[in-house]
Amino acid sequence: MRSKDILEMLNAGDIADKFNMTKPSISHHLDLLKKADLVVAVKKGQFVEYSLNMTVMDEIMAWFVQFKTK
Repeated sequence: MRSKDILEMLNAGDIADKFNMTKPSISHHLDLLKKADLVVAVKKGQFVEYSLNMTVMDEIMAWFVQFKTK
């Protein structure tokens, strides 16, 4: 399992199926990421779909790029 795989399956059910963790535990961790503004949550019926907050990711990437040597 690669990090990219985890990022592509940002819902508790899919992640819990791949790891030895309960869905409520996964949901708790995803909620922490949401509170840190790293993911965006959208409620769809009884489910919550998470996606990366690309604005924050862009800011992180810009921060890393400043250290790139020319």
